Amino acid sequence: MKRIVVKIGSNILTDAKEGLDTRRVNLIAKDIACLADLGYEVVVVSSGAIAAGMKKLGLKEKPKEVKLKQASAAIGQSSLMWAYEKSFSEFHKKVAQVLLTRDDFSDRKRYINSKNTLMTLLAYGVIPIINENDTVSTEEIKFGDNDNLAALVASLIEAERLIILSDVDGLYSDDPRVCPDAKIIEYVEEITPELEAKAKGPGSLVGTGGMYSKLLATKKALNHGVTVNIINGRKEGLLCSLLKGKHSGTLFKPKEEKLSSRKGWIAYSSRAKGNIIIDDGAVKAIIQGGKSLLPSGIVLVEGEFDIGDSVYCLDAKRNRIAKGLTNYSFSEVERIKGKKTSVIEKVLGYKYSDEVIHRDNLVLV
Repeated sequence: MKRIVVKIGSNILTDAKEGLDTRRVNLIAKDIACLADLGYEVVVVSSGAIAAGMKKLGLKEKPKEVKLKQASAAIGQSSLMWAYEKSFSEFHKKVAQVLLTRDDFSDRKRYINSKNTLMTLLAYGVIPIINENDTVSTEEIKFGDNDNLAALVASLIEAERLIILSDVDGLYSDDPRVCPDAKIIEYVEEITPELEAKAKGPGSLVGTGGMYSKLLATKKALNHGVTVNIINGRKEGLLCSLLKGKHSGTLFKPKEEKLSSRKGWIAYSSRAKGNIIIDDGAVKAIIQGGKSLLPSGIVLVEGEFDIGDSVYCLDAKRNRIAKGLTNYSFSEVERIKGKKTSVIEKVLGYKYSDEVIHRDNLVLV
């Protein structure tokens, strides 16, 4: 079964003055129903709850206070889901609301449970409508924006394609709002620092992300072998024509060697609890040799982590080299750092492993 994630931004579904645009919701539901009829399993990641709530609360600009954002999300989410429920029912499709927080991805058990729920819904022909649980999310557990959430969901369900609906036709060579000669970049082989620099700019009045956030999310999806398209979400029928083979917007080519589901979780979903600073020899062994991290290569340990927690490996200049799951706690690594594996048991009185981080649990970043 072909599986797709469609990400819909606030600026597609709502505006600051009118709130939720139910006509637009209906048109998008029609396009997504068309994908389902073509044989695709579709998961929707939809923003719009806060923006819809702003209208109901009489707010003229996006709130900055967390409690006001949460209140807006609480009142707007019901309107958003009702609009989807009503629209999709016209095309004989069932939908389900799924609200996620960052912890649903960083905790391995909750990650697996979230995947099982989504796969079960898809198996029953239901279209999940996913949003961040803004009513309980705080700055510490937020995804940042729904572009990032969509990339994580695409990895979670092992989708073949992520389609981001934008308020522009795709990625431009320059900002089309200030440069009339800007042209659409139709195909992107690699997201370079230069391309990221061009994409930096402010987001919309009601959304949280601009093109830069879309590129960062796209990089994550590409590493999982997911093809990414950015197309104009305000043009009717583009989704179906795209999946029927007609090019539109910008296409990003995925990595040939994709991360496994487990390593993808380590790299992008697990929350790092500390840092391990390593010497040049260990950096070379990890990057060039694909080796595990041994205690002899460790110079300094930071943070409060336990066995199985995620940590970053940093070089002498504090550049992030890798991220992995540690076999030892902070206090244990502190005691064995710089020492050979042969003396671990003598120092600790026991030994779990020769490696502090095994290469199977280590991902280059």
